[in-house]
Amino acid sequence: MPQPENKTSNSITFSLFQGGGEMGALMRAYDWDNHPLGNPETWPQSLQTNIRLLLHSDFPMFIWWSEDFYMFHNDAYLPALGNKHPKALGASARIMWAEIWDQLGKVAEGIMQDANPFYAENLLVLMDRKGFIEETYWTFSYSPAFNDAGQVEGIFCACFEVTNTLLSQRRLKTLKDISDATAQVHQLEEACQSMCEIIDANQSDIPFSMIYLLNATGSEARLVGMAGDVRPEVAPVLINMNDLEGQDNCPLAKVFQTKKMILIDQQMRNNALQEGLTNTNQVAIHPVFRPGLDQVIGFFISGISPRLEYNSDYQNFHRLLIGHIATSITSLQAREELIHQQQFLQDVFQQAPVGITIMRGPQYIIDLANPEVCEIWGRKPEEVLGKPVIEAIPEAGEQGFISLLDQVVNTGQPFIANELPVVLERNGEMEQTYLDFLYHPMRDSQGFVSGVIAVAINISEQVKSRREIETINRQLLTINADLDNFVYSASHDLKAPISNIEGLMVALEEYLPAETLSSEMVQRLISMIKTSIDRFKRAVSDLTEVAKLQRDTGEDITVVDLPEVVAEVCLDFEPIIEAMGARIETDFSDGIIRFSAKNIRSIIYNLLSNALKYSSPDRPPHIRFRTERTPEYTILTVSDNGLGMDMADKDKIFSMFKRLHDHVEGSGVGLYIVKKIVENAGGSIEVESKLGEGTTFKINFKH
Repeated sequence: MPQPENKTSNSITFSLFQGGGEMGALMRAYDWDNHPLGNPETWPQSLQTNIRLLLHSDFPMFIWWSEDFYMFHNDAYLPALGNKHPKALGASARIMWAEIWDQLGKVAEGIMQDANPFYAENLLVLMDRKGFIEETYWTFSYSPAFNDAGQVEGIFCACFEVTNTLLSQRRLKTLKDISDATAQVHQLEEACQSMCEIIDANQSDIPFSMIYLLNATGSEARLVGMAGDVRPEVAPVLINMNDLEGQDNCPLAKVFQTKKMILIDQQMRNNALQEGLTNTNQVAIHPVFRPGLDQVIGFFISGISPRLEYNSDYQNFHRLLIGHIATSITSLQAREELIHQQQFLQDVFQQAPVGITIMRGPQYIIDLANPEVCEIWGRKPEEVLGKPVIEAIPEAGEQGFISLLDQVVNTGQPFIANELPVVLERNGEMEQTYLDFLYHPMRDSQGFVSGVIAVAINISEQVKSRREIETINRQLLTINADLDNFVYSASHDLKAPISNIEGLMVALEEYLPAETLSSEMVQRLISMIKTSIDRFKRAVSDLTEVAKLQRDTGEDITVVDLPEVVAEVCLDFEPIIEAMGARIETDFSDGIIRFSAKNIRSIIYNLLSNALKYSSPDRPPHIRFRTERTPEYTILTVSDNGLGMDMADKDKIFSMFKRLHDHVEGSGVGLYIVKKIVENAGGSIEVESKLGEGTTFKINFKH
């Protein structure tokens, strides 16, 4: 044992053990005269040299000397000794490391005999250094230590503990396996049992595991996963949480109330638990929280390895594991809830008084078609659901509806039609029907357009009745009806279905329970529908304002920054611009005018849309915006290098429903609207074009 410093120790002893931190001090104070090795001045020079080496090394090292393997080591080796320090100094390794002698002592004894070194990497060594047999891993080498005569008289070891590394790798594998496996499972209980079975493959860390889930009210916990050596009596399928109220000594109730993990030691367990759980000395009960919320949704019960200390790394592994479990559980619950909500919304849509259909993907597969839209189409639901539109309603393709759907998907802009004549096959005969309808882009969670939502109303009877009573102005019943009345009618007739849909959403939110409404997925879906309704309403409102241009001389005139408007409109067309490789060039010497903000946007939008739409297939579009100022006007010039047109048709391009190129879908009212807006504001529009080279529009805005 270490003794007070011997006053008779000579200078050799102090020189030998000089420095070396704590172990150097202990060696200097040791009563070597009463040790079998005797006074250090009698030790072989080789032993002294090796001791100096290890004392001044920051790498864990030790020497076992003589056939009794007396122990010398440095400060860096002290963590390996644990509670064997300081008594290990000078002690026999056979005694001090009795628990591993059959494993490593035999190796050391062999080296003493044949002088062959030994190397091990990531070797499992079960050591007693903390009061229990601990699972540890080491990379080390045993080398023969020679005396001054060149004979093997000891063992020199340089070692490095890799326990944390090996445990981390093992635990990360468990986490990865759980993540990979649960991604393929879609049933909640199947996923929980699968997670427990994967965890069970790592019994070195988790001898057994159980997962309990709480019901919606928190009154009952249900066993949904279990693995390991657990007897049924300690793992009831159902636990009534109300029965546990007020039971301070009940671990599950304590975890539920405090929302904190508790660790149960062996001496704290009842007899049933002791008999049912035999592979561990401790049990950890963790609360499982809903991700991002302080809400307990269940419990994870885990055995603690009897060969490991439940330290911060071990606890962090549990936290990560429980995080995976919580995420998987809530994801699956959300998926199940989404399925229920989708069914509920389908039921609501089925009862809607307007035709509603949802079409997904590039082929516009019909996912939903309520009775009203099936009545419009003259088809039964089973004849259209799951089929592409062109297959379910072949006549739609011949009338340009596929192109309209493509336009909505490609531009991300809704399409509104009013009193559109459509020929549909009904009862075996082709029948003309009049529809008010909206095509609205449907976006996924990343904001990409994944399909189209269509809302339609069959107004054939209204059209028929109006034709019978409107005898004064027959022009309203022709395709070339005056634009402002067309737009006004569209905005008016579409208000009713939008109000109905908006009312349905209000009723839906009132009907859904608070718990369902709090679901992230439900909130997202409701938000998307409301956003679509708001966009529709804004579109109808803007159309109404355009119609008022014919009826109203006043405008909401404001200061408008033309470069800013052009930039905003270009953003609307960004996907098309990028896809076509179009180049937009601007030169705004003076881009500030006083004008209606929404009307100037409509002008820019229509001109840019036409420039892209009627581009030449032989070259990328090159569109230029330029302004100049005269004493009376600010002149905006928009030129392109597109298809161009024959100036003999110049007078036709500003007429309603007149189109000079039929290969591109369009209503033929865009330039009519532009002309009306400009002229109503006291300005004018001019056009210059050459077939095959391009077109230039000049808009004169009056100061």
